[in-house]
Amino acid sequence: MDLPITRRQLIAGSALGMALLAGGCASGGGDPTDVKAQDPTTARVTNAGRWRMPAEEGRHEATWMSWPSRKDVWGTALPEVQNAIADLAVTIAAFEPVRMLARRAEIERARRIVGDVDIEVIEGPVDDLWARDSLPCLLVATDPNDEAPLAAARLRFNGWGGKQVHDGDTRLAALVAEHLSIPLIDSGLTGEGGGLEVDGEGTVLAARSSWVNKNRNAGLSEDKIGRRIIELLGAKRIVWVDGLAGEDITDGHIDTLARFANPGLIVLDRPAFEDPGEVWFDTSVETKVALAAVDARGGGPFEFAELVQPSSPRGQGKDFLSSYVNYYVCNNAVIAPSFGDREADRAAAGTLRTLYPGREVVQIDIDPIASGGGGIHCATQQQPATIP
Repeated sequence: MDLPITRRQLIAGSALGMALLAGGCASGGGDPTDVKAQDPTTARVTNAGRWRMPAEEGRHEATWMSWPSRKDVWGTALPEVQNAIADLAVTIAAFEPVRMLARRAEIERARRIVGDVDIEVIEGPVDDLWARDSLPCLLVATDPNDEAPLAAARLRFNGWGGKQVHDGDTRLAALVAEHLSIPLIDSGLTGEGGGLEVDGEGTVLAARSSWVNKNRNAGLSEDKIGRRIIELLGAKRIVWVDGLAGEDITDGHIDTLARFANPGLIVLDRPAFEDPGEVWFDTSVETKVALAAVDARGGGPFEFAELVQPSSPRGQGKDFLSSYVNYYVCNNAVIAPSFGDREADRAAAGTLRTLYPGREVVQIDIDPIASGGGGIHCATQQQPATIP
């Protein structure tokens, strides 16, 4: 199998990438963060505490995903990546409805690969599979009698700081809002959903590296960015960690470093080998130290659990993401990766069962997705139920 051009490689550094960036978009030109270019007819509003983002482990109406179609990104690996996305969608569909966005030319192929499983395929200008980053964060109303029980919080997606060009994906947040006939909230921030983690009770985790960065939000201070995130998501506070810029295409998204299992418990990624001086190991240590100095929402320090990466993963390549922390919580289940390291896979599953009692832990092979520098959480976006 030819290795794909991955998310962790910078297409912008190639001649094709430089030409695309010079033109602004892969087709049609323009600024990928221009709101007017992205919006169809969806009405935009401000939040002002009307909606909030619930925890991922709350009840879902559905899971949204995106069907990859970029041969210039995945090369000859694209069919295997599509098969992996189909496997993930089918796995989730056993627990809750799945809504898959796909380009018109790919709709029949997507339906054929998922088979007889009832997955709704919706037309949209999808470039790649990273639904967490290109689709909106979906929020629920704080007032159960609100005439708009659901809203879409859009972050302006610019290809992880201009490293890749995704002119179609920039339009998906508004498309989802229009499809669901819900308000679209826009904070003016450039960023991605994978850069945010919420506990459902008002706390947001984020890494400075993927937000306070001139490639996303040049000219905005950390304080201003934090206040806009809080307002956008209907939260009460933001807890920052440093993260790691420049070592992967996401600039150190929080959803590969730290996740909430509940408001007082944070799940941390830990490399398999203690290697001081290695940047990801040091970032893991620094993330835990930073969070240990912060009180949980209810008072007192956070508790921590760790998911240790496999020491001998089945997948290969320097960009292969072997983080168990990039799991997805859906109705009655946790969908997690298996990496072929039997001992590490078993240990991760056991930890997840402890963290999420009463849920089935399902591990699947996502090697084609992981070879692109992402995982299960990166490929999914939850639509919370408006009636618990």
